Amino acid sequence: MATHEFKLKDLTKLDLQPGEKREVEVEGVENGKVLLVQVGDKTHAVGPKCTHYGAPLKNGVVTPEGRLTCPWHGACFKVSTGDIEDSPAPDPIATFGIAEKTGAVYITGDEKTIQSGRVQPNMACSVTGSEKVVIVGGGSGCFGALSGLRTGGFKGQITVISLEPYPPIDRTKLSKALLTDVSKLTWRPKEYWSGASIDLINDEVTKVDFASKSVTTKKGAHYPYTKLVLATGGVPNQLPLPGFKELDNIFLLRTVPDAEAIVSAVGDNGKKIVVIGSSFIGMEISNCLAQKGNTVTCVGQESAPMERVMGTKVGKIFQSLLEKNGVKFKLGAAVDKATPSSNNSKSVGAVHLKDGTDLEADLVVLGIGVKPATGFLKDAKEIELLKDGSLKTDESFAVTGLQDVYAIGDIASYPYHGPGGDGELTRIEHWNVAQNAGRSVANSIAHPGAKPKPFIPVFWSALGSQLRYCGNTHNGYDDVVIKGEPEQAKFVAYYTRGETVVAVASMQMDPIMTKSAELMRRDGMPSKSEIEKGVNPLDLSVPSGVKI
Repeated sequence: MATHEFKLKDLTKLDLQPGEKREVEVEGVENGKVLLVQVGDKTHAVGPKCTHYGAPLKNGVVTPEGRLTCPWHGACFKVSTGDIEDSPAPDPIATFGIAEKTGAVYITGDEKTIQSGRVQPNMACSVTGSEKVVIVGGGSGCFGALSGLRTGGFKGQITVISLEPYPPIDRTKLSKALLTDVSKLTWRPKEYWSGASIDLINDEVTKVDFASKSVTTKKGAHYPYTKLVLATGGVPNQLPLPGFKELDNIFLLRTVPDAEAIVSAVGDNGKKIVVIGSSFIGMEISNCLAQKGNTVTCVGQESAPMERVMGTKVGKIFQSLLEKNGVKFKLGAAVDKATPSSNNSKSVGAVHLKDGTDLEADLVVLGIGVKPATGFLKDAKEIELLKDGSLKTDESFAVTGLQDVYAIGDIASYPYHGPGGDGELTRIEHWNVAQNAGRSVANSIAHPGAKPKPFIPVFWSALGSQLRYCGNTHNGYDDVVIKGEPEQAKFVAYYTRGETVVAVASMQMDPIMTKSAELMRRDGMPSKSEIEKGVNPLDLSVPSGVKI
């Protein structure tokens, strides 16, 4: 597409200060805007919105070396090239030439790219060489690996074997919005992956022969590999109690068919729904269904939603938000059984708690966590699964004791070196962690000898207001320092172990999570005492150099 010069509105010269960001309009382009970013002594012109969900990058965080991070979900771009540094961005941001001319500033580009602000990566590839990468699982980790491999210059054969009959999807939209239209969930259509010479196989891997380097599927096919990436994700936990296996209208939520089944059962809404589990999936699906006009009761064992991860005080904030949207809670509760409807002996009619409470239910959704999907490896003599069913890996996500085998996402326990991690094995069930791990593995495969790329775990959740979170509390915390207006769900919570801030959660205070993640990467996060004295991470400069 032909490029042209376009004048920037009301800008006579480039006078930005280092680290400054400025969004400006482009004359002659409908809805045309660019973001100017000053890195050192150079001004860059880039697309103004994150390619993930469209967050304004002018509110993001820029580092001395030119990392530009989204204020919402942690996606990060390299300012000089627009390339993706961290997930969950699917596409790079656009970059444009920029110059001062006779009292005005111009950018060089084409109108369509200026309007979109993004560039879809060209993954078109004709396979060469003998390398064969097999990826088992088609989720977020797979998407990160595929994107990283082809954009990283890998020309070998790539085969994805997945139980799901569609390309990688944005799984977060299942629980947050109950979307069922695959075309709105998939990051890229099948044709795109075909053009990248990536084979998507709908099958189930039943065995891995690590000695001969091949995998066997349920359909009897065999796939040899030179590199194997295990990305099978999690299997939702069932409830081993009377009624829950026998009765209909009791649902799990992990795949598009799961969401379709729930939507079908809900019908025109107005249903009585019991959600069992007050973790992220349980809370998100409760919020979604209540907002659609259903009577929703969320049952949890903890005294506050997500208490184990987020603490009681923050959990109570989430509870209040969902109650305003109509969700009712039964907390500190244990489920006894499910019984059938008086109108249909095969369908659930009520959930009974051990305290004697009976909850009428037209349908039930279970959101009680997942376990690593590693059952197909239980007979493999070459590896020993950890107690939770996960695989032990090193910092590069290479499986301990095996050659050319990687594990990412929900099935991987890896040494965590972020604040408070101390290199302890940690398994983090975050969609974004899986995708970043996939990109890291792709870099190791495409560029042998490359060092693993460090990242701070990030997640977000739709809980009546948007929750942002970075860091990790899996290895423990002993206090929470809360700033802001928690009664208005406008707050930042600092999770601390001793003087170290190990995680940060926020609502309505962007981009404090993003800034904290960058400070954590560089060992620049203020201490607990400093936070208590009023130090605000937003007021701190991001130091150069990554420490973790």
